[in-house]
Amino acid sequence: MMLRYALKTVRARKAGFLGAFLALMCAAALITACGTLLETGLRGTVRTERYAATPVVVSADQNVHQRTVKHKKGKTKVKHKAKPIAERAWLAASLGDTLADTPGVARVIPELTFPATPLTGTSTGTGTGADGRAAYGHAWESAALTPYRLTSGTAPEAATDVVVDRHLAERARLAPGDRLTVQSTRAPRSYRVSGIAAPGPDVRHQTSLFFSAAEARRLAAHPGQVTAFGVVPEAGTDPELLRHDLAKVLRDTGGGAGTGAGARVTTGDARGPVEFLDAAAARTKLVSMGGAMGGTSLLVAVLVVVGTFALSVQQRHRELALLRAVAATAGQVRRLLGREALIVGAAAGTAGALLGLPLGGLLFDRFVALGAVPATLRHTTGFLPPLAAVAATLLGAWAAARIASRRVTRIRPAEALAEARTESPRTPWGRLLAGLVLLAGGIVLVVVLGMLRTEPASTPVTFLAVVVLSTAVALLGPLLVRAAALLLAAPLRLTGHGGRLATANLRAGAARAASVVTPLTLLVGMACTVLFVQPTLGDAARAQAREGVRADWVVASRGPGVPGEAAHRLRSGEDVVTEVVRTTVRVGLDKYAAQGVTPAGITRTWDPDVVAGSLDGLTERTVAVSELAADQLGLVPGDAVKLTLGDGTPVEVTVAAVYARGLGFGDLTFAHGLVAAHVDNPLAATLLVGTDRARGDLVAALREFPGLTVLTPAAADSLQAERQQANAEVNLLAMGLVIAFTAIAVVNTLAMSVSERVREFALLRLAGATRRQVLRMLRTEALSLLLLATTLGSAIALSVLTAFSVGMTGRAAPAVLPLVYVAVVAGPGLLTLVATALPGRVALRVRAVTVATARE
Repeated sequence: MMLRYALKTVRARKAGFLGAFLALMCAAALITACGTLLETGLRGTVRTERYAATPVVVSADQNVHQRTVKHKKGKTKVKHKAKPIAERAWLAASLGDTLADTPGVARVIPELTFPATPLTGTSTGTGTGADGRAAYGHAWESAALTPYRLTSGTAPEAATDVVVDRHLAERARLAPGDRLTVQSTRAPRSYRVSGIAAPGPDVRHQTSLFFSAAEARRLAAHPGQVTAFGVVPEAGTDPELLRHDLAKVLRDTGGGAGTGAGARVTTGDARGPVEFLDAAAARTKLVSMGGAMGGTSLLVAVLVVVGTFALSVQQRHRELALLRAVAATAGQVRRLLGREALIVGAAAGTAGALLGLPLGGLLFDRFVALGAVPATLRHTTGFLPPLAAVAATLLGAWAAARIASRRVTRIRPAEALAEARTESPRTPWGRLLAGLVLLAGGIVLVVVLGMLRTEPASTPVTFLAVVVLSTAVALLGPLLVRAAALLLAAPLRLTGHGGRLATANLRAGAARAASVVTPLTLLVGMACTVLFVQPTLGDAARAQAREGVRADWVVASRGPGVPGEAAHRLRSGEDVVTEVVRTTVRVGLDKYAAQGVTPAGITRTWDPDVVAGSLDGLTERTVAVSELAADQLGLVPGDAVKLTLGDGTPVEVTVAAVYARGLGFGDLTFAHGLVAAHVDNPLAATLLVGTDRARGDLVAALREFPGLTVLTPAAADSLQAERQQANAEVNLLAMGLVIAFTAIAVVNTLAMSVSERVREFALLRLAGATRRQVLRMLRTEALSLLLLATTLGSAIALSVLTAFSVGMTGRAAPAVLPLVYVAVVAGPGLLTLVATALPGRVALRVRAVTVATARE
């Protein structure tokens, strides 16, 4: 019975439910899109290319492990955790003999993989070609792993020979006998193209260059080690059974890893992450990003949907009051509204979930285009994200209807009829108390945010604080609107009759006005936070870097890095050249940004603001740590610390110094030699040069090294700012959908609020007001609410950003760009005026007498 009434109501009031439908549909689309990212991170596959002809691959473990044993109440609990390392872990070459002796193995092919960028006219100078392919070098003996076969020329025999793949040959118009300069892990070297090879399967994401075995070992710079082994089973041997046998052999022999990590055996789709380490790391990143986006989207969606349903129920107050007056019980009204909400939620959730699937694909493709996610990771879409979106939409719609109907179902029918004509001037105590509790909770989150000193911990709290404080504004909205009307009464009276009417409307319709203020406040607050949180952190890091770089010149590379030979070329007399190579290390399971610097003469080019100890003691057995890392790990100069280098190598070093400029230079600083031996790309990110020589002299000395640029420290800082802007685009895209959804909610709510007042406008016109005066009144109301929302949203964003700045940089100095802030305010302002004017003009087209005499 109640379901039939609900269906009839939805059919009869399609226009009235349109706003709720749009809000729920957008929420479902947003949740589905974020869900597909999360699912890709959890279940996304990486198709192998390099190991396509190798059923079994043996590689080093790419994780650092921690095993914890707890004894409690006579029971023993063992917990095992693992975290990925930043660089490629290597295996001992001697392990190949052990693998070859395993029954069922026909052939073992050792693999070497190292950076090798061809310096051609189509190279981007970043280690990739113009088509975005990464370039790697290998020994020709491993060509069978794909397999690559010669289509022309001969295999590389001399140290100066190279075989290029067909894709590179066609793109760079290379033929056997041509010369090709390659920038690998050493100085650029000119090679003779001895042959061109074509892969058997389709290879889309990498360019391969093959060298002689001796040259490949030199360039790989890991003597006695290999990247992996390709294992070819004997005919009739099941690869899965062979995998189990090999794993048992490796356990019995201790793994044989050359860098402290155990060996792992993979088959099938599991070979892809071995080949593409960045894709495996991207899965973890997508889980974090998708979860954060999805959680924030869900909170924002709940806030917006509740506000939309509250406005929808308020518009039907008279209808519901009449139902109460003709003996409908409070429970029956609640069930009616709940079923209506479920009907609208089911339709909107289904439509939104279908829209969210292509939206998730577009979002993933954009992440790939920005370089946040590698193209080798396949976007995975299953049934769970749409199903979760529909379920969340149904639950959200039902809960929103229940919350919105509390007032009309809890008061007596006579009071309900009275309030249907005039809004109650009192804010319910329950709503007021809930608003104060959330306000207190938001303040607590802001205080906690000011104490968090790592970005992974701060980021989710930052956006959660914005949502919680915006929710407090939603609950306290009627009081805030009445307070704003009181403050603006005098200025609005100066605008004439329209201003007086606007003031009266704001006071009398505070609840309706509050439903407009909420999404506007959320839009301004969220947009400011998203746009300014990264500049706040980036500007502080760049400021520390500017203050800490004492060098006269900075040598940067448009390619994969600056080779050590270039640094040697610049060292002469009293000149100091500091090579800087960057990586990530783990102390326990915690990740820290690290760098390696040349210790000799370091104080001439670099000043990290040492607060304890001295950089004079920086050697390959010591480390300098930031104040943050020293705080977290409880370290002082002289303490020993055990850590895992980027490629999984465990080391123990002694703290030589503690420095203050950790944001600008990373948390851990080692000697260059220690870091360079344990990273995939040992080329320096930059050279810091302390010299009296002119720029032209340095340029002349580096003429033999393509792609190097000599910059002033100020120019290098500007280049870093451009790179930060590219990274900021990823974060903006990640939260841009939430901002777009909120903007849609603003338009939707404003349109609903104005459309509800058709009868009021007709009565004003019958009383003598012109259409222009009514529109002026609407515009004055809209600008007043915009001013209130902008003030509240800006205050929320400023408090959150200030706390973020205090926690991350130690200073209350959020980076607010004036022009960007003006654009943030102008955007909602334009939306407000348009979403108010258009429905208002439509409402005023109908003759006033027709509207005034029509049945409600």
